[in-house]
Amino acid sequence: MKLDANAESDPQSDAAVRRAFVDGDVGALGQIFDHHSGPVWSVAMAVLRDRQLADEATQETFMRAWRASDRYDPSRPLAPWLLTIARRTALDVIRRESRPTRGGHEPERDVPLHVPGIERAWETWEVKSALNRLPADERDVVWFAHFHGMSHPQIADQLGVPVGTVKSRSHRAHKRLASLLSHMISEGGTS
Repeated sequence: MKLDANAESDPQSDAAVRRAFVDGDVGALGQIFDHHSGPVWSVAMAVLRDRQLADEATQETFMRAWRASDRYDPSRPLAPWLLTIARRTALDVIRRESRPTRGGHEPERDVPLHVPGIERAWETWEVKSALNRLPADERDVVWFAHFHGMSHPQIADQLGVPVGTVKSRSHRAHKRLASLLSHMISEGGTS
């Protein structure tokens, strides 16, 4: 199902996005993320009072919602359901962060973290942009393979198509991605 980017403004389109989300449509998940990530992040930030933890909780909220999408009733508003998941996820992050380390006997020490630089952010944006330019059927195959670690037979079962079709779509998608991202190598990117 192809979804309109402005679907959140039309109640009928919004219902279509919710139904597509329940049916496992990755495009619907993207639209839901685009529309609801701000409020979800605000709930996480209100609970956690830390930007990095709020970012982490936001990401985890959408992963949990995606995994539980089959239990969501698309006839009901999505925001309260998502915001409840966000609050519970933020509370789980607090619990996880407050657990003592090393059996609780040694004081916790901060470990320097490598913060991704502007180049990494640019590369991430380029890859996301290239993925968004793929036809939906090819993008779905790449999404399931790389973001869910699914095999070709598993993707075929998920999409209801033959394994050969999944392999063809995967081949075409990777060929298109290589072409769409070739400038990164010529511009000095590290893809």
